[in-house]
Amino acid sequence: MARRPLRTLIRSPESEQVLTEWLGELDERLSDQDCDRSQLCRDVLYAVWFPNAGNYDDVLSDPATPLATRASLLSLDPRHVTLEPEYYHEIDAERYARVKPLLWLWQSFDRSPMGGGNVDLGVRLRRLLARHVFRRCGRNFKCFQFVEFSFGYNMEVGDDVVVHRHVLLDDRGGIVLGHRVSLADYANIYSHTHNMADQVDVSNAVTVLGDDVRVTYHATVLAGVHVGHQAMVGAGAVLTRDAKPWHLYLGVPAKAIRVKPNAPPDIGEAPGDEAPI
Repeated sequence: MARRPLRTLIRSPESEQVLTEWLGELDERLSDQDCDRSQLCRDVLYAVWFPNAGNYDDVLSDPATPLATRASLLSLDPRHVTLEPEYYHEIDAERYARVKPLLWLWQSFDRSPMGGGNVDLGVRLRRLLARHVFRRCGRNFKCFQFVEFSFGYNMEVGDDVVVHRHVLLDDRGGIVLGHRVSLADYANIYSHTHNMADQVDVSNAVTVLGDDVRVTYHATVLAGVHVGHQAMVGAGAVLTRDAKPWHLYLGVPAKAIRVKPNAPPDIGEAPGDEAPI
């Protein structure tokens, strides 16, 4: 295989100036402890979805505004919507109230014409929001569109982490991503599980992915699993137990099938008859 690092693209001066000023303004407002985050979310989404439509309150209260449009306008404000995690029994309502507007802004921006496939702007906005949502967010966080969280505030993320499209990060019990973790498209990382006999009997457990772990396309890591540094979970695999460092895991349930070729010499090969884990 040939090494193909990502190309570096140069933004136009016009867009760079506008985006830098806009994101700087957002960051400044979010850094204010007295910021009304729901109001901020509504204002941003109104400008994104209904540019130059006039004053929000005037349009909303105008009897000539169709009911569907008024419902859509109300839905820009997170105070008028419910999100799935709000139905979870173990939610910390006070902490979630702080992050809910930012999660709603994150999701709604991704579905907008402005945000859908706009890689550069989307990555920069999500990086900004992540710093105000996660328990910890390291340097150079890179997240693509349509990624979803549970609470958001139970996420701990190291430096240079990359999360690709349509990844589910269920942080009900907590998720820790080490430095340089890479999660490919449609990966699922869970931190809660349901009792087989009783659907509402839920157990939470922190799921940990060590430094340089890769979880590839459509793979799943279940609650409470600890994935050792430099381990790799192959496409479509379901990891149900802890994974050893530097090993490649494949299958359902996943088992170690080999050691990565760049592993230190003292790691040793995975036994060919290793039981599924």
